Amino acid sequence: MKYFLLLCLSYFYLQANGHIFVYHRFGDEKHQSTNTTLQELEKEFEYFKTNNYKVVTVSQIANKIKNNEEIPDNWIAFSIDDAYKSFYLNAMELFKKYNYPFTLFVYVEATNSKYSDFMTWEEIADASKYGEIALHSYSHKQLMKLTDDEILKDTKISYEIFEKNLGFKPKGYSYPYGEYDQRVKEKIKEFDFEYIVNQNNGSVNKNSDIFDLNRVALVGKINLHEKLKYKTLEATWVEPQTYPKDGILKHVRVEVNPQITDAKLFISTYGWQDIKVKNGIIDIKLNKKLNLPRNRVAISTDYYTISNKLLIK
Repeated sequence: MKYFLLLCLSYFYLQANGHIFVYHRFGDEKHQSTNTTLQELEKEFEYFKTNNYKVVTVSQIANKIKNNEEIPDNWIAFSIDDAYKSFYLNAMELFKKYNYPFTLFVYVEATNSKYSDFMTWEEIADASKYGEIALHSYSHKQLMKLTDDEILKDTKISYEIFEKNLGFKPKGYSYPYGEYDQRVKEKIKEFDFEYIVNQNNGSVNKNSDIFDLNRVALVGKINLHEKLKYKTLEATWVEPQTYPKDGILKHVRVEVNPQITDAKLFISTYGWQDIKVKNGIIDIKLNKKLNLPRNRVAISTDYYTISNKLLIK
């Protein structure tokens, strides 16, 4: 009986979990907050090669989920947001050297307006020979601050310009700034994307929402062993759903596996606190002033097995 209970409790830890990583700039010292040096990138690639990781596209992961198939623990995908020119000029040769595919999300207005820091349509077309190209909005605005019609208009124009210049439809979409809520998600889903990615710590497995795929950011010098510890905690968020009108977080209610009895709650600027779980329900009364325009609330069992909720003012 003891071993049966342990098996039940460890279900969420044993399930196969792949990882999607997100990069922005490469070898660009002017923008340290979003930059990855080429030395760091090659060190990461060597780690994945030495440890027998299989690099796939985000579409390949999405197809596994669509078919209700396990995603192997050694599957990883590299995504790159914005299509900065530094990817094409500095990093793409390394991707080609290791024969690692990628998924590049295009900030359409920047490319279409020929902003100097961004790839051209010709460069993006060339990159499509080695990876997949997807969509990162037209204007790169905070979608939660747009009306439904504005979200649809932005996505429609980006989709049309993308297809006109590249000759194919984008399979996937990445939220600008990683910011979204259920309303934004439902609007983007009206287009025929095969998947949508966020920017929340966590993994991907057969139970992942194909329109809400977690991505772990890789910026600067990082500890890959630590990043690969992130797993997705299966959880249903009841409350909160949106940023509270008065800016005070009063209640957190989340449904998790009934075998879990202890967990941890994270709130931006407040850190972690231990909490109790009763019959699979986390029900915490609070009175916490949210101190940031972008706040993260998270539930975890061990700091790494995690479920996130973003609250955007």
